[in-house]
Amino acid sequence: MPESIVVTGGAGFIGSHLVDRLLADGHRVTVIDNFNTFYDPAIKRRNCAPHLEQPNYRLVEGDIRDASVVERCFDDGPIDDMIHLAAMAGVRPSIKDPVLYQQVNLVGTMNILEACRKHQVGKYLFASSSSVYGNNKKVPFSEDDFVDHPISPYAATKKSGELMAYTYHHLYGFPTACLRFFTVYGPRQRPEMAIHLFTDKIWRGEEITMFGEGDSRRDYTYIDDIVDGIMAVRAAEFSFEVLNLGRSDTVTLRDLITRIEQKLGRQAKIKKLPQQPGDVDQTFADISRARALCGFEPKVSIDDGLAKFARWYLNKQEEQ
Repeated sequence: MPESIVVTGGAGFIGSHLVDRLLADGHRVTVIDNFNTFYDPAIKRRNCAPHLEQPNYRLVEGDIRDASVVERCFDDGPIDDMIHLAAMAGVRPSIKDPVLYQQVNLVGTMNILEACRKHQVGKYLFASSSSVYGNNKKVPFSEDDFVDHPISPYAATKKSGELMAYTYHHLYGFPTACLRFFTVYGPRQRPEMAIHLFTDKIWRGEEITMFGEGDSRRDYTYIDDIVDGIMAVRAAEFSFEVLNLGRSDTVTLRDLITRIEQKLGRQAKIKKLPQQPGDVDQTFADISRARALCGFEPKVSIDDGLAKFARWYLNKQEEQ
């Protein structure tokens, strides 16, 4: 049955893919996005251009730090679910501008939660991050692991968002799920993220930077699997949950670069620099809880996902 859903950050990478799926399933979707300049706003404009033609789509352009903007999402009536993806993202930028991250990710999230309370939304899904685990030495990472030692302002804001989500669930009862995403990639990925950045520079013959010895490991998760996970959680029955959504497989940075070289048929020019503050040594998702709750099972391997991304990237180059 079609429902009315708000997606904050719905013009971004993950958000626009999620909106694709929601519209295809016949839901009414309201997106709130401020098209900020963290990366070229034209990219997000292109992401949502096809959605603007859909009768079930509505765009509220504005900043979640402004409660009156958030209120506009409810102008057309009750909302069944709130999927809160909007945030200032990225570990290293959060170290350079922690106040901005606090304002958007905490004040903005509080405005979203207050709107959920006031308008009695059905379910609240919050985009958290694997970064909350910090330099956890136990692998794979489980939702029950200790996460009170974040090593970047970004990670701290995501942990704080989970705490606020639980508080509002406890006080007001709406079903709440905090989804810890593990390094999501695929078409439309933000241009500063590793896979997109490396692909672009290797293709252009430009130097890429490898921090450390290339032995850091990440659990790279293809966008379609993440969207499948969000949709499965949304359809499930739950009270309050914290859930890992990842591939549950790890790849070293050096191996990632090699695989991208193979997909492009070009060799990387690598500049090595010391490990950066705030970067974690590895991420690795235990997904047994999401599997048990909603049948989450990622399908796209890193090789298949990189091949899909490379095709998208090369097609984009031909169009320019």
